[in-house]
Amino acid sequence: MACEAMKDMSENEAKPAETQGLLDGVVKWFDPVKGFGFVVADAGGSDVLLHVNVLRNFGQSSIADGARITIRVQQTDRGAQAVEVLFIEPPDELPTAVVDFEGFDPEELAAAEFEPARVKWFDKAKGFGFANVFGRAEDVFLHIDVLRQSGLCDLQPGEALAMRVIVGDRGHLAAEVSSWDTVIDG
Repeated sequence: MACEAMKDMSENEAKPAETQGLLDGVVKWFDPVKGFGFVVADAGGSDVLLHVNVLRNFGQSSIADGARITIRVQQTDRGAQAVEVLFIEPPDELPTAVVDFEGFDPEELAAAEFEPARVKWFDKAKGFGFANVFGRAEDVFLHIDVLRQSGLCDLQPGEALAMRVIVGDRGHLAAEVSSWDTVIDG
């Protein structure tokens, strides 16, 4: 009788999460304030939870809606969850850029070195913010369109970035933004 009770108890215990493997998909939505979002798998099925901590392990604190993503997924009692981000590609369909890069040589922009920076502040609702490049006194203007083109949707104060910075009529401007970890690892 005691053995059967023990068997029943062990069968009712929570089972460890099962790894399902790799999954390619698209970010359905991600809210950095809430700290999570969902990925729709290319192969279909239920949405996969993407927690901000998993994204931070990849070196980002946000991701743009519509971005392509490759993740390692684990099945839990609450559904499928991302446990590791392996690859992110910015969305194919980007809004028309408000930031005017006209007059700048595209080859010169692409050749600019990524520079280490920290976010000073960023307001997603306003669509802009500022960062400081290490070793420079000038603030660098960050526009939300540049973030979206880089596959990001929001930034947190103090977040480490890598930026291609240009000098325009109004001062220093980020032409491209990436997580610092992505640039030094790549």
